[in-house]
Amino acid sequence: RQGIGEPSVYHAVVVIFLEFFAWGLLTTPMLTVLHQTFPQHTFLMNGLIHGVKGLLSFLSAPLIGALSDVWGRKSFLLLTVFFTCAPIPLMKISPWWYFAVISMSGVFAVTFSVIFAYVADITQEHERSTAYGLVSATFAASLVTSPAIGAYLSQAYGDTLVVVLASGVALLDIGFILLAVPESLPEEMRPVSWGAPISWEQADPFASLRKVGQDSTVLLICITVFLSYLPEAGQYSSFFLYLRQVIGFSSETVAAFIGVVGILSILAQTVVLGILMRSIGNKNTILLGLGFQILQLAWYGFGSQPWMMWAAGAVAAMSSITFPAISAMVSRSTDPDQQGVVQGMITGIRGLCNGLGPALYGFVFYLFHVELNEMAEVETLGKASKPNMANPTDESSIIPGPPFLFGACSVLLSLLVALFIPEHSLALRSGSHKKHSTGAQAHPHSPPAGGSDGKEPLLEDSSV
Repeated sequence: RQGIGEPSVYHAVVVIFLEFFAWGLLTTPMLTVLHQTFPQHTFLMNGLIHGVKGLLSFLSAPLIGALSDVWGRKSFLLLTVFFTCAPIPLMKISPWWYFAVISMSGVFAVTFSVIFAYVADITQEHERSTAYGLVSATFAASLVTSPAIGAYLSQAYGDTLVVVLASGVALLDIGFILLAVPESLPEEMRPVSWGAPISWEQADPFASLRKVGQDSTVLLICITVFLSYLPEAGQYSSFFLYLRQVIGFSSETVAAFIGVVGILSILAQTVVLGILMRSIGNKNTILLGLGFQILQLAWYGFGSQPWMMWAAGAVAAMSSITFPAISAMVSRSTDPDQQGVVQGMITGIRGLCNGLGPALYGFVFYLFHVELNEMAEVETLGKASKPNMANPTDESSIIPGPPFLFGACSVLLSLLVALFIPEHSLALRSGSHKKHSTGAQAHPHSPPAGGSDGKEPLLEDSSV
C-alpha cells in the first residue's frame, strides 16, 4: 500500500482537522474581504455565493461517492481537499476570483462524504458509531480553536499572514494525503481499469428524495428536517458577518463567540443529549430541540444588543440536539435493511437545504434593506466597529435580523409537523432500493446521516 501503515480512522481525523482548521483561520479575514468586495448588497452576495456552492455540493456528492466506490478513496480525498482549499490563496491575490472559485468549488466540497466512506471501509459495524463520533468531534475541535487563532494573528500581524498560514495548512493536508494516507478500498473491490462503469442511479442526487412519499412517517420526518434545517443552513452562511457588521462585534469577539458556542454544542450533543434521551424519550427530545431553535432564532431576529446574541448563542447550543435525536429515532425505528434508504433521504434533504438556505437568507436581508455602509478600516482599540445600516426602515429598527424571524416561523411549522410523528412505527416498503443521496451513503456501509452534518457544532459550512 502507498502511505504510512494500514488505513485507520486516525488518517481520516488528520485530513478533516487540517482542512477545517485552515478554513477556520480565515473567519476574520473573510468577513473583511467580503464586505470590501461587495460593499453594496453584502448579505445578498454572501447568500448567493454559499447558495451556489451548496447546490453544487448537493448535485455532485452522490457522483463522487459512486466513483470513489469504484476507483478508491485516496484519489478522491486528494481531489476534494485540493479543490475545496484552492480558493484560500486567492483571498489576497484577487478577491473576485476568490469568491468565484469558492462558488465553483462546491462541486468538490464533499470531503466528509469520502471520509465517512473511508471510515466505513476499515471499521466493523459495531465500531462505526465511535469512529464517526471521533471524526465529528475532530471537526468541532478544529472550528472551535482556529477562528480565535486567526483573529489574534490578524490583529497582531495582519490578514496576509493568516492567509499564508491557512494556505500552508492546506498544502500540509494535501501532502499528508499524498504521502501518508493509504488506500482503504480493498484491491479486490476495485476494477482493473479506470473505465469501469458505475451505477448512475447511485449518482442521482434526487433518487432518494423521490422515495420520500412512500411512507407517511418518513414523509413527516423529512418535512420536519426540511423546515428546521433550511433556516439553520442559511444562518451558518451569514451569521458571523451579521454579528460583525450589524450587531457590532469585534473580530476577537466573533472568534470567542464561535469557540464558546462550539464547546457548548459539543457538551449538548454528548452529555445533555444522552440524559434527555433516557429521561424524556426520543420524540420529546426532538420537540425540545426544536423549541430551543425557535427561541434562538427569534432572539437573533429581535436582538439588537451584544449580550442578547451571547444569550441566544447558549440557546443555539441546546438546539443542536435536534438532528442527532432525529437520526437516533430513525435508526431505532427502521428495519435494519432500510437504514440506508431513510438516512439517505434525510441527508439528501439537508444537502438541498445547504444550497437553498443561504440564498434565501441573503434574499430576505436584501428585501428588508439590511445593507451596510463603509466598514471602519481600523477599529479603535477595545471598540467594535459600529453598525451602520444603509436605508434604515421602520422594520429594520424593530427587527434587526428579519431572516432569523422568518426562520423561527419555519421551525415552528416543523415543530407542529413533528408532533404527529409516531415514535415506534417507522418502516419502508421492503422493495425500496437502497440507493443513497450522498457520497457517504453511496457506500454499502453508509454512516448515520448525523455523522457528517448532524453532529457538527453550530459552525457547519460557515467558511468552507
